[in-house]
Amino acid sequence: MAASSASHAQLIQASWARCRDFGLEHQSAPDFGELSGVRLSELLERQQALLRTTRDEVMPQFSHLLGNSSYLIMLSDDQGQLLETWGTRRFIDPRQQQGFSVGARWLEQGVGTNAIGTALACAQAVHVGQDEHFLKLNRYMASAAAPLFDAQRRLIGVLDVSSDSYLPASQTLGLVRMMSQSLENRLIMARYAGQYRQLSFNTDANNLDSQWAGLLLFDDRGRILAANRRADSLLGQVALQQSLEQLLQTPLPALLKHPAGQAFAVQVAGRNRFHCLLHEPLASPLPAAARCPPADCDPRITKALRQAQLLLEKDVPVLIHGETGVGKEVFVKALHEASSRRNQPLIAVNCAAIPTELVESELFGYEKGAFTGAHHKGNLGLIRKADQGIVFLDEIGDMPLATQARLLRFLQTRNIQPLGSGETVAVNVRVISATHQDLPERVRQGRFRQDLYYRIAGLSLSLPPLRERSDRLALIEQIHQHYRDAEAPPQLDHNVLQLLLQHPWPGNLRQLASTLQVALALAGPHPIALEHLPDSFFSELPTVQASQPSPPLAPDQRDLNRRLQALNGNVSALARDLGISRTTLYKRLHAQEQTDSCPQTCEDPGLH
Repeated sequence: MAASSASHAQLIQASWARCRDFGLEHQSAPDFGELSGVRLSELLERQQALLRTTRDEVMPQFSHLLGNSSYLIMLSDDQGQLLETWGTRRFIDPRQQQGFSVGARWLEQGVGTNAIGTALACAQAVHVGQDEHFLKLNRYMASAAAPLFDAQRRLIGVLDVSSDSYLPASQTLGLVRMMSQSLENRLIMARYAGQYRQLSFNTDANNLDSQWAGLLLFDDRGRILAANRRADSLLGQVALQQSLEQLLQTPLPALLKHPAGQAFAVQVAGRNRFHCLLHEPLASPLPAAARCPPADCDPRITKALRQAQLLLEKDVPVLIHGETGVGKEVFVKALHEASSRRNQPLIAVNCAAIPTELVESELFGYEKGAFTGAHHKGNLGLIRKADQGIVFLDEIGDMPLATQARLLRFLQTRNIQPLGSGETVAVNVRVISATHQDLPERVRQGRFRQDLYYRIAGLSLSLPPLRERSDRLALIEQIHQHYRDAEAPPQLDHNVLQLLLQHPWPGNLRQLASTLQVALALAGPHPIALEHLPDSFFSELPTVQASQPSPPLAPDQRDLNRRLQALNGNVSALARDLGISRTTLYKRLHAQEQTDSCPQTCEDPGLH
């Protein structure tokens, strides 16, 4: 155990002192708070990445322990609110069942000394025995909890192991530390391993693949972009943003010459020899301006990717809709990389950029001499160049009607006939289309063929605009890290970051990348300040934010909570049913909550 018995006693004593300051008494009843259906849905959506990684990647590792013990595993966010529980509940006091429901809050202010709340308060792992709970009603269990930190060392949650008193404190605390370290490592890997090299290191060559190995992820210049806390402990200093060469006292080329996956050793002056293991990026890097690491992705993007991957393999055409700049091309590149055709060509065709008179020849190719000005060797055409791979028809809504007819024939037969040729050629491709246009409306206007629309929209997906994405913070930080020079500060100023988060971003990711490039160029080696942001940025900021009224409710939309419950809390589904964005729906739900909770007298101005 890292902490001595004396320091453990001091942690408990300090917690009890805080409880008295909060006005609690030993006889007080725990207050776990209560979240409305709206706020509970918001909480779970906001914490999708943490919850998904814990449930799908960490818990299966420890399932054997859960099956043979009386453990209850609890995961909370950084406010002590429960996100999920796993394991037995047989030891829980029946009067306390509310405290183990999703959304229950375990802060010391309401629940007294407890593993989750005290771990949050002291930012370190802690064990709380039965009689160490401040409130007597909590003394039926013993718990150990460890705080969770992201790659930037920000506190993001707590993992807790609770049981009856029959399990040794050292065993429970050791288990929760092991699980939390595994979870932190996986969150770091999910965010960075697809783009950057990773170095695992330890003092023992046999433990390079364990969660107790130091983990460093670094860019091509050797700058460390992410590190786990074990790395800091082994190195004796914070590794984040340091130079790998300086930390290991070895030139970067010498480190990179070692084959990936083969252990090697480095000697660091004044320290033990480190055994190391180098790994290349898990996937080909995508442009940093729109990378979407799995653990940080907006859950709608993750769901869309999963669905599109399945149907693309079945040769079902995919249609992607989204505003300009939302990252449709990056989404398609991610699909290509994840598909069985990753080693075959991905050919992107911007249907809006090709002159109308050249669309057919560019898509379907032509024979030599097919028309005046044709290349003397002819042209295969973009679709034939994609044979065995994927063709991406971007801005398909702008395709001329005559070309739409030829594209429809190709999609029906999978054969093309180049201009000037009397023979057809079979082509094996998967088809992905994208547009910012409202294609059903263009069909009604007669500007897009209905039969083609149904042919390309086997699966129709909508990518959310940047202003609605739950991973805006991660995207802003990634783009800032990508474009900043080595001498520029690694972190954004808090005030600037808040403005970036509040901005509506009509140009989406493309506009965000451009804005940060301009600001970084103007700031030079100094932190980005407000004066470095372009004037157009401020002109687009909402002039009134806090006082903006929520859009009025239509009569059939008033009882939104009832409709939300009928959809099992699925906010996205209700938003689709109502034909509004999720942001607007959240505003209306909050407005309805305030109206429902307001006494009758507060609505009658004559009573004031």
